Amino acid sequence: MAIEFLCRKIGMSRVFTESGECVPVTVLDASPNTVVLKRTAERDGYSALQLGSGTRREKTLSKAEVGHFKKAGVPVQRLISESRVPAEEAGQHEVGGLVKVDLFKAGQLVDVIGTSKGRGTQGVVKRHHFHIKKWTHGTHEGSRRPGSIGQRSYPGRVHKNKRMYGHMGDERVTTRNLLVVRVDADRNLLLVRGAVPGHNNAVVKVRGAIRA
Repeated sequence: MAIEFLCRKIGMSRVFTESGECVPVTVLDASPNTVVLKRTAERDGYSALQLGSGTRREKTLSKAEVGHFKKAGVPVQRLISESRVPAEEAGQHEVGGLVKVDLFKAGQLVDVIGTSKGRGTQGVVKRHHFHIKKWTHGTHEGSRRPGSIGQRSYPGRVHKNKRMYGHMGDERVTTRNLLVVRVDADRNLLLVRGAVPGHNNAVVKVRGAIRA
């Protein structure tokens, strides 16, 4: 369990190490998150922190949602997310306080959670990396087709989880054990090595790696 810090993906770039190595990085806008709510084991049955980020006009929310922020004494937040944390860690934060990017440090491993790019309906070649059939031995117009998907009269059906064409992308993806290359606390930037899920300007959540 760790704090899932709300960030926004800016895009990819590269940095050079002191030895001259070129490192591909994803730049994340890690503006401070506001603690909107604290949950405790005594009152709620579990310990968690609810973080918010960004700003939003009150007229775009319901009265209940606006009241939730007013009760906490914080401005209306555009994004909100809850993450379970140990009671000791939750005790270090108060409602209305800020969680900043200095939560992370260079050299640390993190997990990045986001929504992958939607690709619509795709065939088995793009979706599952099937090989394209050769135009030999009687192959007709089906070079990108999956081929046979079943057996004979027994079992007489298509097994579940068969890799076939269908909807691709637009689902929750967790990229694990990415290295934090640089933390720029002055500009609220977080640079992690490699790619993270989602398009530019997408919302992602960053937490300390739980399976490092």
